[in-house]
Amino acid sequence: MKIALSFGFFLPVPPARGGATEKTWHALARRLAVRNHEVVAFTRTWPGWADHETLDGVRYHRLPGCDHTKRLWQNLILDLLWSFRVRRALAPDQIVISHNISLPWLLTRVPHRHRAPVSVVIGRMPKGQVRTYGRLDRIYATSEAVAARALVENPSVRPRLRTLRNSIDWHALQGRADTNGPVLIGYVGRLHPEKGLDLLINAGARLAANTTLPPWKIILVGPVRIADGGGGEAFVEKVAQEALNAGLSDRFEILPPVWAATELAALYRTLDIFVYPTRAVQGEGLSVAPIEAMAAGAVPVLSNLPCYADLLTPDRDGLIFDHQSPAAVEELTEAITGLLANPDRRTILATAARETARHFDYDTVAQELETDLGSLLRSS
Repeated sequence: MKIALSFGFFLPVPPARGGATEKTWHALARRLAVRNHEVVAFTRTWPGWADHETLDGVRYHRLPGCDHTKRLWQNLILDLLWSFRVRRALAPDQIVISHNISLPWLLTRVPHRHRAPVSVVIGRMPKGQVRTYGRLDRIYATSEAVAARALVENPSVRPRLRTLRNSIDWHALQGRADTNGPVLIGYVGRLHPEKGLDLLINAGARLAANTTLPPWKIILVGPVRIADGGGGEAFVEKVAQEALNAGLSDRFEILPPVWAATELAALYRTLDIFVYPTRAVQGEGLSVAPIEAMAAGAVPVLSNLPCYADLLTPDRDGLIFDHQSPAAVEELTEAITGLLANPDRRTILATAARETARHFDYDTVAQELETDLGSLLRSS
């Protein structure tokens, strides 16, 4: 098969500045290439990188892009401009897998429809765009919750809708770090207001008042710059001040983002508890960070978002708290307290979490994708 992957306009691939979508689909592209498919990745130009090169069997075609902005309407315009560039560069016989808002619509317009099958990956809750996707050959949703929202927007796409989970390198995340320090409670992801970091800080203040608990520490790791999807320096300074005001100065640390896969895996292996207190009800599709943390042996404590029903069963391989409850901080505190106070329970949940995450391995999902793309090609 000839396969074209269109990434977003603002992050480079191979992933040098993070991005769960970029990391996941870069890995899937390499696995499709190993299976003797012709894979082309359309991604943004990047300083010092060639506009055209082949790495691990994947051809990279780099086009002028832009940094992400904090204004949705600007990002939509940039996405449209990017989509026009990709459309001009596509070969007519390439199966398209798009990570853009506008490109699927552009490629399925009559009478200028792309000749080969066209698909789109919806990694976050759709914001109305599925209404324009009625002529697509395939829509991949990263969770059942995203799929359900897509059907609300456009019930006619049901026969062409499939769930294709976000995936990880499960094997690279195995092995625990030998640490004799405090129990490490971590968050890895964009440092942004929608991620609910204040809930974790307020829970930390309550934990600090409990003198019966073993030593612990909270770390936040992730991008800060708006161009990288973060909330900006002012927001992170506010978070740091809130932690200081909560009396967490010696139990709290904000670390720089970790871009390299090997270094990120090593970081995950140090975590005992992974907290993802996101409030992004209209955003999260199925976050990669909790899956990676689970694979590395950390117990996940996640917001009660519909997408996480695809990931864990409460009290079997992780914990869920109601982030929208008036008692959200109390619920989060109780969940973490139980894990800190009971190491045996923590071990049981961590072991189950690791096995659950195995089902999200790149090789498993790549096989599912290859099979489905083959069926699309045969029926086109």
